Amino acid sequence: MRYEVSGTVMQTVAIDLDPGEAVYSQTNSMAWMNDSIVMDTHTGGGFLAGLKRSFGGGSFFITDFTARGAGHVAFAPRFPGAIIPAELGPGQSLICRKETFLCAQKGVTLELAWQKRIGSGFFGGAGFILQKVTGPGVVWLDLSGEVVERDLAAGERLLVHAGHVGMFEPGVGFDIQMVRGFKNVLFGGEGLFLATLTGPGHVWLQSMPILNLAEEIARYLPGGDTGANSGAGQTLAAGATAGAVGGLLGGLFGGGSDNT
Repeated sequence: MRYEVSGTVMQTVAIDLDPGEAVYSQTNSMAWMNDSIVMDTHTGGGFLAGLKRSFGGGSFFITDFTARGAGHVAFAPRFPGAIIPAELGPGQSLICRKETFLCAQKGVTLELAWQKRIGSGFFGGAGFILQKVTGPGVVWLDLSGEVVERDLAAGERLLVHAGHVGMFEPGVGFDIQMVRGFKNVLFGGEGLFLATLTGPGHVWLQSMPILNLAEEIARYLPGGDTGANSGAGQTLAAGATAGAVGGLLGGLFGGGSDNT
């Protein structure tokens, strides 16, 4: 298998497969392929497997792309951002947002990442739905906007707007804490809660939460409020509502070449 990530703002990953090799994706990710690729859409392990994946923010069905000759298939994300390839060893995992999974080799498993603390799940907003990818194999993950990587030392804490959390190593603790200060909650525009990432481990942050982009676009749609004073009211309403109920309605998240 060989692959190449190309593009700048709207990247694609093109994968060349030898006969018998396969990759899989959730639905609606494939961009193009040659006629040596055979598609097979299924639940990935039965009805319950599809249901669990749907609960974790993924698609009920997955699609295998298997080469019967010299295969070529390409995948593209739905939003501007960067495609991050990660080669995982046996049992090695990454925790990622539900929108970041693009495609992977067949040896990689995709499952729901359960939160250890109920507060992280209920008040985490879009962070409530996290997925875990586990090797062996290569997985391609899509982060929105530009990507910033940080190494956290043991016990080091980083407070992050939940929308900017892209993915992190399993050793990094993920929790939710309430924003301090009454005025910060009402007028700060960051909602009621922030994600807390605690080291040790590596984290990938994304610069453009898809929910932020969607809100900006919505302001210019028919019926949207584009007035100069609309931002504070919208931010307050959106922040308080999304934070209080876990932000489940705002679960949308989210150059160069590499070869293996």
